[in-house]
Amino acid sequence: MLKGINPILSPDLLATLRAMGHGDEIAIVDGNYPGLEHARRLVRLDGHGLVPVLDAVLSLMPIDDFVEAAIFRSTVGKDRDALDPVHQEIIACCGRHEPKQPVVPLLGPDFYPRVKAAHTVVQTSEPRLYANVILRKGVIYP
Repeated sequence: MLKGINPILSPDLLATLRAMGHGDEIAIVDGNYPGLEHARRLVRLDGHGLVPVLDAVLSLMPIDDFVEAAIFRSTVGKDRDALDPVHQEIIACCGRHEPKQPVVPLLGPDFYPRVKAAHTVVQTSEPRLYANVILRKGVIYP
């Protein structure tokens, strides 16, 4: 345990967040996502839901402000604009940490390849479907 650091953040995840560079992406996915199959690096956070993990990661990791979009969420099937309750929670959580960043919906054909290219995939035990998000790391300004 460390002071001021959310205990959800495991040693492996803390090391990953620290090792990531500007522009690297991290995917946080639900319990049904094929994480092992899609991950270059997989960090498991069994027993935790997606939104608490997202909140913990955003408490430490800066989001890229050099690009137009740096936060992405999966969609409900082929409906780009549908918002399940988990998507509303994702948007609210991101808004608390990064109020100027939009949360961009990506359909499966765009979302899955981006996860496969991500620096790391964090697999949660989130039971809700389509509860997946990708974050692009930014910089800490001097």
